[in-house]
Amino acid sequence: MAQNVLAVYPGTFDPITLGHEDVVRRATQLFERVIVAVAAGHHKKTLFNLEERIDMVREAVKGYPQVQVEAFSGLLRDFVVERGGKAMVRGLRAVTDFDYEFQLAGMNRSLMPQVETVFLTPSDKYQFISSTFVREIAVLGGEVHKFVSPSVQERLAEKVRTLTPP
Repeated sequence: MAQNVLAVYPGTFDPITLGHEDVVRRATQLFERVIVAVAAGHHKKTLFNLEERIDMVREAVKGYPQVQVEAFSGLLRDFVVERGGKAMVRGLRAVTDFDYEFQLAGMNRSLMPQVETVFLTPSDKYQFISSTFVREIAVLGGEVHKFVSPSVQERLAEKVRTLTPP
């Protein structure tokens, strides 16, 4: 484990999936401290508001005392630098993620050369899970228990009930 190294794992986490949780677990094995940075998501239309997403992430990572959950808006660079981050964790599910993530890592290196981007892959059983798929399946009445924790599943069901007129 890297001593005194703070890593930031950013994302919208709309909702947090078992794949995200697996990446957090892996990051805690590499870094002394991890901040899961929940993006306000100004560039995306989210199903859950920021506070709901923060609550779900906090619930999901409560077993890891070295993990903090914080919201951020604006440039990720500012958030990471203000907190003294030395690494940024990004999850890669498949080859299709790599091109975008590679470009993003290059931009981030240009904006914050003192911060390394570390790519982590989730366990095989989680590599196909995406928040987008989970939201779509839930909204269309499908079963998502294989992809999210029970508490997230409950929140998804409640959210879908509020979207669907009686």
